[in-house]
Amino acid sequence: MTYFYEYLTFLAETVTIVAAILVVFAALLSLGARQAAHNDPGHLRVTKLNDRFRGLRHAMEGSLLPADAVKKQHKREAKAEAQTQKARSAELKQQLKEAAAEQVENVEQGATGRVYVLRFEGDVKASHVDDLRLEISAILTMAGADDEVVVCIESPGGMVHSYGLAASQLMRIRQREIPLTAVVDKVAASGGYLMAAVAHRVLAAPFALVGSIGVIAQVPNVHRLLKKNDVDVEVITAGKYKRTLTVLGENTEEGRQKFVEELEDVHALFQEFVKDNRPQLDLATVATGEAWYGKRALDLGLVDALSTSDEYLMTLCDEREVFEVKWIEHQKPIDKIMGKVNTLLDQAAEILTVWRR
Repeated sequence: MTYFYEYLTFLAETVTIVAAILVVFAALLSLGARQAAHNDPGHLRVTKLNDRFRGLRHAMEGSLLPADAVKKQHKREAKAEAQTQKARSAELKQQLKEAAAEQVENVEQGATGRVYVLRFEGDVKASHVDDLRLEISAILTMAGADDEVVVCIESPGGMVHSYGLAASQLMRIRQREIPLTAVVDKVAASGGYLMAAVAHRVLAAPFALVGSIGVIAQVPNVHRLLKKNDVDVEVITAGKYKRTLTVLGENTEEGRQKFVEELEDVHALFQEFVKDNRPQLDLATVATGEAWYGKRALDLGLVDALSTSDEYLMTLCDEREVFEVKWIEHQKPIDKIMGKVNTLLDQAAEILTVWRR
């Protein structure tokens, strides 16, 4: 056992040295690529979900049906799609003839009954809000009142200003009078529900968690520990309420009351925003900070119907063209290498831990 332990210790040291070399190499490599990455931060990926779902069905048909039956089915689909495209083309030509000269461009680009899908996965900082703003900006260059935007939200909430910005981005869609639907598969609580409330319709899976219209703040204080060890901390401010509660200094009752007032004000703003977008809600019942699962949320009016995102999108694909819009941020070479190095170090640490036991 001692031999194996010494071997693994040597292996861990070797991996550490190699990792350090890779980090230095990656840093040197990134110097040349930094300018290019700055000029090309990412790209927009648009995926037609109709084709994705059709591909899944074709895969099933290819495995379960005879080859001749599959071939005939695909021929019928191709013929029907060609007829549909022909009808759409004829309808568009007729619209162009009837449209006034100033409306021609809008008819060529305008609302064709498309559906645009966004997916937002939120953390405490709502880190993907920058991606969301770019995706919405892209959609607004094409979408019109006959189209629909579906945003799939998964977030337990987080920072007020971050989720306020995310909700404001969705408001851009609503202000353009484009139908907006929010779908929650797992959780849209607190800031996540702040975003969902912007939508004209909110759908949720039967066991999705929604609500939590409330505000929470936690501030640790170690003043008594520092005082016990004869450590003084000076907290100097300019402005009566520049600092209400502090981590290191001694908190006062006045500061504590002011902090609570600020929390209550944020809660009031939260309620006002939700009420403006969903006036049918009884805030006295739902703005208690509680969260409810899908069926209970439906009874309270927090959501409008029960449905998973897959169910809703597949239904839309039967009738309209559905496109998922996603901003892909380009990853720098050093980030890719560091990710691999971290994975390698984690694996080495796990092996070493097992052998030590």
